[in-house]
This record gives sequence, structure tokens and C-alpha cells, in this order.
Amino acid sequence: MENIVYRVLKYLARIVLVVLRRWEVYGRENLPASGGIILVANHVSYWDPVVIICAFKRKVHFMAKSELFKIPAVGYVIKSSGAFPVRRDKSDRNAIRTAVSLLKEGQVVGVFPEGTRNPTDDMLKPHLGAAMLAFKAGVPMLPIAVSGTRGVWGKIKVFVGKPVVCHSGKKASKDDWEKASDTIMEQVAVLLGENKSN
Repeated sequence: MENIVYRVLKYLARIVLVVLRRWEVYGRENLPASGGIILVANHVSYWDPVVIICAFKRKVHFMAKSELFKIPAVGYVIKSSGAFPVRRDKSDRNAIRTAVSLLKEGQVVGVFPEGTRNPTDDMLKPHLGAAMLAFKAGVPMLPIAVSGTRGVWGKIKVFVGKPVVCHSGKKASKDDWEKASDTIMEQVAVLLGENKSN
């Protein structure tokens, strides 16, 4: 039943994005057809996860704050979309295990390293979770830049970059996570710059 709900909602959301938001996606082919991968994007609006989910054929499993799952209708829709809960007040080992398990199964996991919606045009300093998961699961990260999602009527653009391989054979340190986080967010910033030039 949840899979049917997911397909219907995704279909309806795509119609809204195309008709009302004049949605455009560039670089969609950069997402590999199979294998675990982490989608890493900037975050400015509630629209962002919807836009990213609709941009690809593969199902994207987003981490979503646990409070949302407690709201009856909202929680059901979020769960149907493939999202899983994460507690933001502390390190959530269950969420980490779920994400790593999905990635090792060859699934797509979506993360917003800024941690919250950003009201400015400058990206916030990233949390290290996406890079940590990439090292733990041994998967690449895919940079994604989303623009125009604030408000209701503006044109939405999604730019998808090339996968960034940051894992190595050695056990990663916090410094490795920080370097990988900076690298992937720099790629997101480059994509945002390309959007401004178009």
C-alpha cells in the first residue's frame, strides 16, 4: 500500500512542479543506475526533498526529523516516501545504522548537511554526517544544487554534479570526514554558481 501511495504522490508532485514551478533538472544522468550513493544538497525550503525525490527514477530515502513521524497524516506520507526518522538533539545511532544498511543494500540516501533550512544565500557550515556515512558504507556522494524552491510560484532548477568518491581503505578519522564534507559542499556551491550564470 505504501508503495502505491508513494507512486501516486510522486506523480502528482511532478505535475505540480512542471506546470506551476516550471521545473528543470540538469545532470539527472549523473546518478548511477544502481549501487549505494548519498545525495548531498543545499537546503532552503520544505520543497527541497520533494524536488529531489521527483528528479530521479530511483527511490531516495531521506533522513527526516523524528517529530514529523508523530503527525498522523504527515508521518504516513513521509514514511511512504521512503524517509526514516533521525533525532537531531543527539547522535542517533539507529538512524546511522538504517542509513548504512540502505546504502550497503545499494539504495539512495538523501542528506542535507546544513542540517536545517537556510534562510540566506550563503551555505551554512556542513555537519559531518553525510561524509561519515560515505566512509562507513564505502559509497560515493553526489552533489546537488537546488534553487528557486522558496515561495510558491518561482521557477525551480536542480543541478546534479558528478559523484565524488571519498572513501578509502583505511579507517576514516574526523579530519577525513571534515575534508570530504568541505569537498562535497564546494561542489554544491559550484553548481549553484552555474545556476546563477544561466
